[in-house]
Amino acid sequence: MAGPMAFRIETAARGRLTVFSLTGRIEKQATAELRRLFELQTDYRSIVLDLKDVSWVDRDVIGFLVRCEADGVKLENCPAYIREWMERDRD
Repeated sequence: MAGPMAFRIETAARGRLTVFSLTGRIEKQATAELRRLFELQTDYRSIVLDLKDVSWVDRDVIGFLVRCEADGVKLENCPAYIREWMERDRD
């Protein structure tokens, strides 16, 4: 049985971009860790969040992703259901 932190964040450089690849269930506590990692970056526009291997997100994460995009973070491989939820959250 998995513990409460059933997610993983991998960091990689792609030129001047920093790519954070997320895996698993992304819950509210993951956003605190991501914020900490983002603070180490000089420019949010140099951050890419790769959501290809995300299996589930909670409501808090949707709001976090909407704010990330508003701040210039690029979302990559965003599953359609997450994108739809983000669009509804913006309304």
